[in-house]
Amino acid sequence: MSASRRHLSAAEKAAIVRRHLAEKIPVSALAEELKIQPSLIHGWVKLVLDQAEAAFERSAQSGRRTQDRRVAQLEEQLAKTHEKLAKKNEVVAELMEEHVQLKKELGEL
Repeated sequence: MSASRRHLSAAEKAAIVRRHLAEKIPVSALAEELKIQPSLIHGWVKLVLDQAEAAFERSAQSGRRTQDRRVAQLEEQLAKTHEKLAKKNEVVAELMEEHVQLKKELGEL
C-alpha cells in the first residue's frame, strides 16, 4: 500500500529551509527527520535562493505602496471632512435664515 502524500504549508517549508541555511542542519538529516526526499528540500532551497533578489526589490516597493495607501487614506478622510463641513454650513445657513425671518416677524428687525 502506498503512503498518502503529506502537504506542507509555505510556513513549514520556509522553516525547513531556514533550519538548513541558518542552523546548518544537513539536508539528509532534515529529510530523514521529516520522512521526505532530500531532492524536495534542495528544490525549496533553490527556489528561495532564486527569489532572493526579489525580496530586496519588494522592500523598497513595499515602502512606496504603504506610503501611497496612507496618502489615499488621508485624502479620503479629507474628502469626508469637507462633506461634513458643507452639510454643517447648509444647516447653519438654514437656521440663520429662519432666525432672521422670525426676528422680522416679531418686529425686532
